[in-house]
Amino acid sequence: MSYVVDYHIHSHYSDGTMSPVELVKKYKEDEYDIISITDHDGIDGLKEAAIAGESLDIKVVPGVELSTEHLFAPVNAAEGETLAVELHILGYDFDVENPALLEKLAELKRFRKERNAKLVEVLAEMGYPVDLEALEKQSKGGYVGKPNIARELVRGGYIEKVSDAWEPGKIFESDKVKAIRKEKLSSAEAIRLLTEAGGKAVLAHPAKIRGMGERGSDEFWKNMDILIRDLKKAGLKGVECYHPNHSEEEAWKLFQIAAKYHLHVTEGSDFHGKENE
Repeated sequence: MSYVVDYHIHSHYSDGTMSPVELVKKYKEDEYDIISITDHDGIDGLKEAAIAGESLDIKVVPGVELSTEHLFAPVNAAEGETLAVELHILGYDFDVENPALLEKLAELKRFRKERNAKLVEVLAEMGYPVDLEALEKQSKGGYVGKPNIARELVRGGYIEKVSDAWEPGKIFESDKVKAIRKEKLSSAEAIRLLTEAGGKAVLAHPAKIRGMGERGSDEFWKNMDILIRDLKKAGLKGVECYHPNHSEEEAWKLFQIAAKYHLHVTEGSDFHGKENE
């Protein structure tokens, strides 16, 4: 039996624009069988999503997307040389009441709040004033991420569309903003937390990972193989091979690497809502 699934969705509890209930209704209307709401570094919307799923007869798997950093030895590295890359780890079907996981998520929320204060200060210096307090009040659970800020810049007339905030050298891609340090879990710690909470860890949109060589090059794919091998040793259970940002060729290459290391293959839309265009 085949199922229509989407294992990568964001609600307004992180940087999406729709409520968990609205999302469940949308996916039910679109005739999906299984979905997972995977908000960034938080699970505040999962209970209402689960209730809506039961009411509408659509399976809602508990999910989360954790921002992490991984150190590994890249291809052709000198002895002792390591490379730090930012990875997103998706977690599924874990205990939403797990104390260790909840404690870590609360800590990440505090770190994000501190970083956002620095971010809006730098943006103001660059000529992009943002009212962080107002954004926090608008946000469910107090989450404010870069997409939330980008939408505010669109409303303020500073940019035409959300994606403009990530143009090379502009706003979020400027040296000033990139210099603001974001506290992250190590990938191994994220995988451990999810596993000990009874869940499964999956590498999100791997082809988007930066810093492993030119995307699509031999160097990139050799480093991808090394990276996924390392994560498998740490307890990784799957790879998000199918994602809107992946080409068919990239999806196939990722599928082959996942098969090589006996990992599950997943797919997700990374849906954030219609405003994120």
